Amino acid sequence: MSLLPLEDIPGPLPASTTGPTPAPVPFRLPSAARLATKVLTLLPLLLIGVWAAVDWRAMYEGTARLASADPWWLLAAFFFTCLGWGTAALVRQGAVPDRLPTGLLIASQFAAGAANHALPASIGAHAVTLRFLQGQGIPLPRATASLALYSLVRPIAKTLVLLVFLISFPEMLRFGQLAPRGWSLLLAVGGLATALATFTVLLCAVRRLRSPVLRCVRTALTDVRQLHTMPSRILALWGGAAAAPVLQATVIFAVGASLGMPLSWAQVVLAFLAASTAVGAVPAPGGIGPVDAATVFTMVAFGAPMDLATASVIGYRVLTVWVPLLPGALLLSALVHRKVL
Repeated sequence: MSLLPLEDIPGPLPASTTGPTPAPVPFRLPSAARLATKVLTLLPLLLIGVWAAVDWRAMYEGTARLASADPWWLLAAFFFTCLGWGTAALVRQGAVPDRLPTGLLIASQFAAGAANHALPASIGAHAVTLRFLQGQGIPLPRATASLALYSLVRPIAKTLVLLVFLISFPEMLRFGQLAPRGWSLLLAVGGLATALATFTVLLCAVRRLRSPVLRCVRTALTDVRQLHTMPSRILALWGGAAAAPVLQATVIFAVGASLGMPLSWAQVVLAFLAASTAVGAVPAPGGIGPVDAATVFTMVAFGAPMDLATASVIGYRVLTVWVPLLPGALLLSALVHRKVL
């Protein structure tokens, strides 16, 4: 035994020279999660740049029209646009039994608007909402089921609101000019039948697809039964889904009023409901394109001048898409960076 105190040892013992030489530490690439976070942070800004380059004419014409419009009506249009984001958050809350944080929910829906206008068929908004729900501790099957319920309730509520307007204002709708005829009706029915047949064949033939779909359906049915025992969720889900298209049409009416369009509020709401119901299933980013053209066509059928109807829809898109697009993309990047999404 050595009598030398341990505290008097000057330093660590030298490493043995006879042992194996330690292998050098290999160079490691950044983790996939970190790389994906950086890509997702920059992707919204990249999409804005690409879209601005492709659709710059619509942005320029809409902005030029709005420059000569009544500012008070435009302020009212912007107010109803803001209500639309709150309504979207209300419907999302109504589709989930769990209580979600109000501030983050509204922020996620504002950010989801930027993603929604970059990808077709609301894929971007659903992806953002799915990540948000998972971040709040909701399991993937239940989060997916809430998205399916949200996607199902919105067209049903819109159709019910359209029927209410048709019953309340039967003299306004000109069925002879708006109802599809001939090949248009045949194509619409054929497209719907083809989509249903394709989905049925895939569900029956692909076992890997059938299992998660059936699991999602069972989870959705369980959540639907639970949600419809909660009056607050029923009001948020169905009331918000019914109010959303009315608020969108009110934005169009306010923009049109600022430009002097001679249609009443009920006519504009009915025109938008009929147009979005007829062509809303076309997978365009944020409904831009088919819904716009159908809305202009329907308002012209009600007696609006073509130039004012077109300018109103362009102004509506500027207020609901272009004005909040950059703030929404920045918020989306911030939420991704803070790992809320």
